Amino acid sequence: MEAEDSLFIFPCTFPIKAMGKSDKDFDTLVVSLIRKHCTNINKSDVQKKLSNGGKYMSVTVTIQADNREQLDKIYIELTSDSRILYAL
Repeated sequence: MEAEDSLFIFPCTFPIKAMGKSDKDFDTLVVSLIRKHCTNINKSDVQKKLSNGGKYMSVTVTIQADNREQLDKIYIELTSDSRILYAL
């Protein structure tokens, strides 16, 4: 177990949410970007939701986070892609 200068004790289960326009492959994009840093993602780890008007989609991928550096790299990867409007 690794305790860093955060509220998390690693490893831990951690949900990552990304939002963007509801293109047909947006969920695939989000998973592929996260998979670069966390290879053990199953279909059951991914949830997607459309906005009320259907214009936007949120994708939540729950991962097993190993450390803060891994999370930072995932968020940098997500926010570097212009198709992703927000990452939480």
